[in-house]
Amino acid sequence: MSGVFYQNFRRHAHGEGLKGHSTHYCAGCGHGVIHRDLAEVIEQLDLQHRTILVSPVGCAVFAFYYFNVGNTQAAHGRAPAVALGHKLANPGAVVISYQGDGDLASIGLAETISVAQMGLPITVIFVNNAVYGMTGGQLAPTSLIGQRTATSPDGRTAAMGQPLRMAELIASLDGPVYVERVALYDAKNRVKARRAIKKAIQLQTEGRGYAFIEILSECPTHLKLSPVDAEKWVREKMEPVYPLGVKKDLTREPWFNPAPPRFEPEEILGYCGADPAAGPRPAAVWPAHLTKRDLSLKLAGTGGDGAQTAALLLTRAAIAQGFDATHIPSYGPESRGGTSYADVHLAAHEVLNPASPAPDILIAFNAPSLAKFAGTVVEGGLIIYDSTLIPEPGPLPAGRRVLPVPLSRLASDLGRPVVKNIVALGALQAASELLPASALLETLRHVLKDKAALLPLNEAAFAAGQQAVTPAPV
Repeated sequence: MSGVFYQNFRRHAHGEGLKGHSTHYCAGCGHGVIHRDLAEVIEQLDLQHRTILVSPVGCAVFAFYYFNVGNTQAAHGRAPAVALGHKLANPGAVVISYQGDGDLASIGLAETISVAQMGLPITVIFVNNAVYGMTGGQLAPTSLIGQRTATSPDGRTAAMGQPLRMAELIASLDGPVYVERVALYDAKNRVKARRAIKKAIQLQTEGRGYAFIEILSECPTHLKLSPVDAEKWVREKMEPVYPLGVKKDLTREPWFNPAPPRFEPEEILGYCGADPAAGPRPAAVWPAHLTKRDLSLKLAGTGGDGAQTAALLLTRAAIAQGFDATHIPSYGPESRGGTSYADVHLAAHEVLNPASPAPDILIAFNAPSLAKFAGTVVEGGLIIYDSTLIPEPGPLPAGRRVLPVPLSRLASDLGRPVVKNIVALGALQAASELLPASALLETLRHVLKDKAALLPLNEAAFAAGQQAVTPAPV
């Protein structure tokens, strides 16, 4: 067994006995052969300490139990994007994206093409067995015309689309330097497959560019064939549709040798818009009147209401106070008339879940947002809505503190309707005293430091929101 494999596979029987040396693959599956060849190449090139293997959803999802290298799991289809992140964060790593046809050629097709066109030195191993193997044998982008699958029981027809020839597609792009299709159905072709994998990885180590190896692989289980007959099927049925051979092989001089990225906190803070000169955060003192140590908010409205900006200001003000805080934007399909929202969490120590499916506080800038999210606010929570646009909100859930505030009218009275989001922050501060007014205003001043002329208007909007709300007793 190659030293690149773990000596015991703990997925089975905790790595003990014979099962501790067995993979989860079916008898005759091509993945086992490819794993062996890949491990041998990594060992031959002495790359075990530098290799990062990215495996997404698919039959190879448990590769991390077998390969004693750096391993990353990716969401379905997102392996190329994850591999790209690894390569840019650690240019010296040898990054291998190991994917099946349902993953790479279907849900991940956009990522596959985008990363290939970039041409960065990444190795992609594409296992094409012409079927969705892991999820039950459904029709795949690479299934053959006439092939029976769980979702094409009478055989694939032209109306279901033609088989997708990924090697030819990738070879047509400008980014890749090497593309080859190989097979596993006999010893001669398995040797060629190993050579192709080795060349693809060598091109990466030399900084020459992106390489893509498509491997025609057997799936006896879903073909309902013996391993020997499955090999014959690949040779006689698959290969005519997917002809073997080199599809692209460019002589490209080494070009990828970037300086390692820098991770100094000062630089990262600068990229995020924070002020590196601000120094360490103060010791956090959680508001004594708040019983929860992690408070969730949802700010929702239509495009242009400023919900995202208000959420970001709130998050940054909380961080400046020494708390942990997160902001997740979510944009609806409509730029006007629908609803988009932001989830915000403020925690005394650490936010454990940044989503706000059941917020403690809701700020609704329009009627659809109030109707959609009012019922999700926890009992005892706070609902603030724009009574200018929602004069008759209809029934709202009992057991919540409901504050109608004329956000739009107050902003219009100041001459700028767009500042209603700042009016909302003022109302939120007065109603909850979640953060000191000084903290929110200081963050506002920092954000507007290059637009000083807008500061008096925004400060007035904040004050108008505060004055519109009777502070809650502490």
